[in-house]
Amino acid sequence: MTKLLVVGAGPAGVAAALMASSLGMRTTLIEAGQVGEKLQAIGALENVPGGWSKGAELAEGLATDVERLQAGGRCALVHGQVERIVGTDDQVEVVLASGGTLVGNAAVVATGVHSLRTQDVDWIDASAELTLPPLWRTSAGELEAARHTVVLGGDRPLGTWLRAHPHAAVELEVLYPAVDAYKIAEVAEDPRVRAYEIEHVVAQTSVDGVHLTVEQTVGGLLTVTADVVLGNMGSKPAVPDGDLVRGPDGYCPPTVQHPRILIAGDLRSARFQRIASAQGSGAEAVLAHYYRAVDAPN
Repeated sequence: MTKLLVVGAGPAGVAAALMASSLGMRTTLIEAGQVGEKLQAIGALENVPGGWSKGAELAEGLATDVERLQAGGRCALVHGQVERIVGTDDQVEVVLASGGTLVGNAAVVATGVHSLRTQDVDWIDASAELTLPPLWRTSAGELEAARHTVVLGGDRPLGTWLRAHPHAAVELEVLYPAVDAYKIAEVAEDPRVRAYEIEHVVAQTSVDGVHLTVEQTVGGLLTVTADVVLGNMGSKPAVPDGDLVRGPDGYCPPTVQHPRILIAGDLRSARFQRIASAQGSGAEAVLAHYYRAVDAPN
């Protein structure tokens, strides 16, 4: 039995572990990969306090925080894939894919999100053999060498990529649905972006690259052949099986969960997917649990 289980070692999870340690809670941090792994591919940080300029720098800082907690005997790091989370009247069980079960008084769940694939959105029809690399993992050199680059989707990693590579000599043709219009407005001044609002696109591989048949919102049909097509469609919540309650959009609102299951980070909502807000939510989830326990009658 541990005081607190923290599922996910990204910004929210590490912030939760740090706050729990400061309150004297014995904590187990559970992560399938490396601490801060997803941050490694983020090239530019502009709204994260502390002077971090790249995601890899912040990831290294988070790893250092966890090592310090481990060295002080305040936190154990368990590497494993979480399969199921179950809350009961007096504890939480976190079941690992390997077959082990961890038990705690409560669990902070900060498993984040996965990138959407073409089959996850209704505005793209793609051939089965077509796999789109995500824009946020693509180097400037790869795109500078491309003849014609198309980005499917106008999610915010587009702006992050452009800020991370301010001098990259690229031209990105961005095809996006109406729901992404407010995000596209954030990069409208960048001359390297040509953005088109669309209703639907059919993507098929061909000998020349990827052939796209595009139904534009204004302007009718457009046909394009690109040698590089990248995915930037957004994300979906990475929700473990068990007792987590999902909202209509698939995310897990903190206010409707089991009392011993606390939600932090990007898993809360599509609207608050920012590193700084994730860190704050991790700390806040632990504080809420702490004060609830302190205020509870004996």
